[in-house]
Amino acid sequence: MMNLSALHNSKLYAAAASIVKRLKEHGFTTFFAGGCVRDYLRGEPPKDIDIATAATPVDVQTLFRRTVPVGMHFGVVRVLEAEFEFEVATFRSDGVYLDGRRPTEVRFSSPEEDAQRRDFTVNGMFYDPVEQQLVDYVNGKADLEQKLIRAIGNPHKRFEEDRLRLLRAIRFSATLQFEIESGTWDGVRNAADQIWRVSPERIREELMKILKDSNRLRGFDLLDASGLLAAILPEVERLKGCKQSPQFHPEGDVFVHTRKMLELLSVEAGGLLGLVVLLHDIGKLPTQSFDVENDRIRFNGHDRVGAEMAKELMRRLRFSRHEIDIVVEAVRNHMVFKDVQQMRPAKLKQFMARPNFDLELNLHWVDCLGSHGDLENYEFLRRKAEEFSQEPLIPPPLVRGEDLLALGLEPGPKIGELLEAVQTAQLEGEISSREEALEFLRTLVHAHSI
Repeated sequence: MMNLSALHNSKLYAAAASIVKRLKEHGFTTFFAGGCVRDYLRGEPPKDIDIATAATPVDVQTLFRRTVPVGMHFGVVRVLEAEFEFEVATFRSDGVYLDGRRPTEVRFSSPEEDAQRRDFTVNGMFYDPVEQQLVDYVNGKADLEQKLIRAIGNPHKRFEEDRLRLLRAIRFSATLQFEIESGTWDGVRNAADQIWRVSPERIREELMKILKDSNRLRGFDLLDASGLLAAILPEVERLKGCKQSPQFHPEGDVFVHTRKMLELLSVEAGGLLGLVVLLHDIGKLPTQSFDVENDRIRFNGHDRVGAEMAKELMRRLRFSRHEIDIVVEAVRNHMVFKDVQQMRPAKLKQFMARPNFDLELNLHWVDCLGSHGDLENYEFLRRKAEEFSQEPLIPPPLVRGEDLLALGLEPGPKIGELLEAVQTAQLEGEISSREEALEFLRTLVHAHSI
């Protein structure tokens, strides 16, 4: 076991250890539990620390002044210590699982039994911060050293209890870069088509954790090989064998292209960009046509069709309206980038001023690198961003509606049209002051006899 002294100096560790110490002083066996122990053993400070104890929820509430009863039926109380919150759970064993998500009942039990109900051996260890001693009933340390994800006990039973563990096996294998033990892998593959017994929200959360991690490509490949990709994102899995014109896509079919883009994403790329990469071309399969005369494969309107498909897919996984809007707009706009050098300055500035333009530009960059490799439009936009950086892309308006009313116009749609015309002229550099804008307006009003 490695020397953990350097990790013991954190405020999080000290606060959690003080809770363990107090519970032990009152006669309750208490440990750090789960993923935090795994992370400590790997030399990585955990983001949070869970605590498992022989104390009942009532005991915990009696001993600590600041508590929140978040799951009393399951023996879970949240304890507030210093500036941190810790989940303190009573050792338990689970009853029968009927819905593939949660037990019908729980029974408070021993640490040995509590360890046996957990998902994977590397997550089933305990650590006593008072005695600075590892407590390992499931041989998790051995699997940690061998870099193995292994279900505790019978993998088929573990996955039958909670189908979300199918995705967790993939995530831990990807993020930790561990192999999945053969029996556990068989269990994942055999139960993959039952993942929808889990709520869409939980599936979405695990999927996004995979996509935001720097090892997202490994996660994607494991989702594919396990059958979980076909179950969760069939629109993406069906892209296999969807041929493209080799002059634009020498890398291969749409699925190969999508995978290559995922591989090219930067380490710090967010999960939402990873999702956009997966979905940007899902409209190609339903729009595929063959232009025999010109020896080309076409996908007319695939951006528009793909945007609608992406919207339905994300609704299925219960994404927020805000997230859906970002992804759908990116899918709908990803073909616009080929025309940016032909845009007038006003249209280009409006295009670049949109709040999620940076995400779409990153999509365009990886889209090009993952296919023909031509970055001319990307470099053009980078130069324009530098050129426009000295002032807002959309400057404050030079005139407002009341200026038009002062010229004698009646309220109505024409007011908006004229204001848009002034803004366009401003973005094009034709006018730059309020006086010029007012004169421009007078000219427009006079020319159209408004």
